[in-house]
Amino acid sequence: MRCLCGATWSGFFNSAATYCRNGSRAGPNWISNTQMTDAEPESEADADVQIRRATLTDVAELAEFIKPFVAQGRLLHRTTMELEILVANCFVAIYQGKIVGCAALEIYSNKLAELRSLAVAPEVRRMGVGKKLVTACVECAKKLEILEVMAITSSEEFFKACGFDFTLPGEKKALFIQTRELELPGRPEL
Repeated sequence: MRCLCGATWSGFFNSAATYCRNGSRAGPNWISNTQMTDAEPESEADADVQIRRATLTDVAELAEFIKPFVAQGRLLHRTTMELEILVANCFVAIYQGKIVGCAALEIYSNKLAELRSLAVAPEVRRMGVGKKLVTACVECAKKLEILEVMAITSSEEFFKACGFDFTLPGEKKALFIQTRELELPGRPEL
């Protein structure tokens, strides 16, 4: 799946999503708790949290779920169309019939993908949900033979616990520049 045959990038991404979905050891759409971690559930409720691929039918609920995270400046606002595209490589955590977590894998090339839009509802934090969502995205990247997955975060200890590190090969570091102004509560204007 290297896109060497002249296929379009959108075709690559659609094929990647299909491969990742169909390549799951648990079968299409569902990833069981036992696949996500060898550790025992941290609580009884943890055993009831299911991690699965997001679908187009999840878009409206996903939009509602991320609103508080957008309001806090922790996630970027997503339009319905953006969410429809995002679900191709998005995983959701379901607890008591509702979405309580999400994470997405944005594929830039066969070499690099970004783990993004990770959010976990306060009522299920410290239950391993975030780590399971990260694991689902990383496993998807492995199946697609993507060489590296990066995460841009303010929760560096969490990602370190998931196996991420700051350094790139050759001790290089990723640097960024903001090309737009963010309007966040309490942030002074630039």
